[in-house]
Amino acid sequence: MCKTTVRRHPATARMVAILTGCTALSMPVTSFAQDAGARVSPIIRLPEITLEATGVGTDDDENSVVAHEMWVGGKVATNILDTPASVSVITQKEIERRDAQTLEEVLQYSAGAITDYYGTDDRNDYFQIRGFQASTYRDGITLGSMRGIREEPLAYERVEVIRGANSTLFGIADPGGSINFVTKRPRAERFSEVFATVGSFDRKEVGFDFGDTVKSDSTLSYRFTGKLQDSDREYDNSQDDEKFLMGGLTWQPSDATSISLIADYLERESTPNSGGYPRYGNYDRSLFLGEPDFNYLNVERKSVSLIAEHDFGGGLTLRSNLRYSDTADDYGYVYIAGDDGTFPVPRGYLASDSQADEIVGDVILQYDRNLGRIDSSTLAGIEYRDVSSAQRSFDAGATGINPRDPVYSGAPASLVQYQDQTRDSTNKAIFLQQNLAFDDRFIATVGARHDWLSIDQNDRLAGVATGDDFSETSLRGALTWKVTPEISTYVSYAESVAPPTIGVEPERGEQYEIGAKYEPAGTNALFSAAIYDLSKTNITVVDPDDPSIRSLVGEIRVRGLDLEAKAELFDNVSMTVSYSYADSEVLRSNPIRGVDVVGNEMGVLPSHMASLWVDYTLPGDSARGDMTFGLGARYTGSYYFTTQNDNGKAEATWLLDAAYSYDVTTDTELAVNIHNLTNEKHVVGRGTADYYNPERAISATLRHRW
Repeated sequence: MCKTTVRRHPATARMVAILTGCTALSMPVTSFAQDAGARVSPIIRLPEITLEATGVGTDDDENSVVAHEMWVGGKVATNILDTPASVSVITQKEIERRDAQTLEEVLQYSAGAITDYYGTDDRNDYFQIRGFQASTYRDGITLGSMRGIREEPLAYERVEVIRGANSTLFGIADPGGSINFVTKRPRAERFSEVFATVGSFDRKEVGFDFGDTVKSDSTLSYRFTGKLQDSDREYDNSQDDEKFLMGGLTWQPSDATSISLIADYLERESTPNSGGYPRYGNYDRSLFLGEPDFNYLNVERKSVSLIAEHDFGGGLTLRSNLRYSDTADDYGYVYIAGDDGTFPVPRGYLASDSQADEIVGDVILQYDRNLGRIDSSTLAGIEYRDVSSAQRSFDAGATGINPRDPVYSGAPASLVQYQDQTRDSTNKAIFLQQNLAFDDRFIATVGARHDWLSIDQNDRLAGVATGDDFSETSLRGALTWKVTPEISTYVSYAESVAPPTIGVEPERGEQYEIGAKYEPAGTNALFSAAIYDLSKTNITVVDPDDPSIRSLVGEIRVRGLDLEAKAELFDNVSMTVSYSYADSEVLRSNPIRGVDVVGNEMGVLPSHMASLWVDYTLPGDSARGDMTFGLGARYTGSYYFTTQNDNGKAEATWLLDAAYSYDVTTDTELAVNIHNLTNEKHVVGRGTADYYNPERAISATLRHRW
């Protein structure tokens, strides 16, 4: 008898390997019994074999929407059940299933996340978690100094979200949370994939992802991933083109050592819209109120990463991650400068060009030791980051435009430069984290980090050089109770320090959280719940009508609840469901533009948010392949556009998404996706103009793997 016990449900491929191993073990015995006739009993009972998939790397991001491991949940890979924080993992399968093209779309079904509140302003990915900004990372180290870079999801195995304050783990960071992109690395196996997509707004896209081991050296493997996109946006006179290429080599001379070198290139050419639509009226989202001869957005980034790991044995492991990036980002567009309900609508020209060079890296030592009833895991590391950047900005008045009958006036004859600034910043940090597990039931976690940040800034227009130094300590503590092997509960405290500005006290976050997680035995599923109290002090609010005006908000507090479940209920049914409740309040503040905001709710933070995605697979037969039907629903409650609570509110809305896929052959799939199925339209943000949510988009993808 071959009995297999699987805990925490590993990847489908691993399950196949286990089952195949049992089959292979029984076949020779049966054959020998038949040949030997009566000389040997036809039944041989083997000892029970128990296989437990409990280690890191059991997740299969390519074939499952459920993950059980955080690759950098505590700066190193950890079991989600043992991670004392509210987390989400969006796997490669989920990203592909929903045809998520931007980080905003990746996060749309995650608890606590709100996206798309700037509509067609496509210069950035706009998102908040638990009401605050969240910082982005790649393989555990900060992603870069220029947030105008929209990441390409094809480059990543998964996207991990840790909600709430977390500077102890990742350093200078916003209090909303940490979003970590896990880079696709070479694997010691042969795999290949090509795909082609067509869709709304004249979208045409081709891509590939393939890798193998080098035939002359089995310890060396490679991987190439790329994409070419030619598309428009939903509005007239637009483009949304992209070139992306990533190549990697991994050298693994033994199970103890792994070194990966990864280089990637990203180029985007697109057209930002006019900063929204006039506030008085209802307009078609195809309307373009910028200038066809002027509106542009160009991004180019080159980066090289070196990721190394070595196990010395005896519980001591060394990990290191080093990345260099060179980024250029320039844009120009005509924006709506105000709206009083009369025509023509006033406009203005705005342009900027930026360049940044960055080197960032860390070195981490982990020491694990068994002390009888106590398991100890000590993590110590250093981190270094150096960024040099330059930015020039220009503006000018533009002629007004009638949105009912737009007549374009062309590019400006000249622009007035109002900014010419260089900036050099250096961040050095040390951090320490200690985990103590008692009888595999109670896990105590304490951590501390200290950052030294130096900023030098040169205003070349004014001829003034300024600088500032910051020294910040952040702490973290948690206690986890493993009620059963499938259920854990935790209490935690964490701090954050947001990226500072010269001469301004850094914004700080503080969070208390209580949570529970459940991995039911016999089911590939993870359920989580968390209640939290998150506050932020020293907040600066930018005036939506005049970005040069900044006001101090002393303290804002958000109390809330996050629920999330991901489950593969049966062989042919999977689901992702989330619900979030948030209660926000301004506790202390100076008046903002003469408006007293104490007691107000935060802007762009709904009290209620919910989402549900369900996939159902209809198994194929001899005449046809499998068909999978997917339907998603996203609910966003009403929220104020600004913290002043005097600029209107967004309406509560439901948005529907749908997906369908058909297995043309064993290796070929045809997928159709529809975003905003009913073409719902509403105002999601308001400044000098109104921002609408994206309109319905349809795409069809043919994907072949072998």
